[in-house]
Amino acid sequence: MAKGRVSIVVERCKACGFCVEFCPTRVLALSSAFNSKGYHPPHVVHPEKCSGCDLCGMYCPDFAIFATKTDPVKAGGDK
Repeated sequence: MAKGRVSIVVERCKACGFCVEFCPTRVLALSSAFNSKGYHPPHVVHPEKCSGCDLCGMYCPDFAIFATKTDPVKAGGDK
């Protein structure tokens, strides 16, 4: 399975929850912390499960989140 990384722009988030709802691997959850607007932005709860599919970014109406694929680490540390 491809691996990925989620990036969140906390101050853009309005806590709609679309990213959490549509993540196929359940990487995200809404935080109990607030951003400066008073919303609960998402946070990554299972980073190892992220595939980098970017469904979170595609559904986000505020462009507050995106995922990217990461290069898998090759055996033996060779690049």
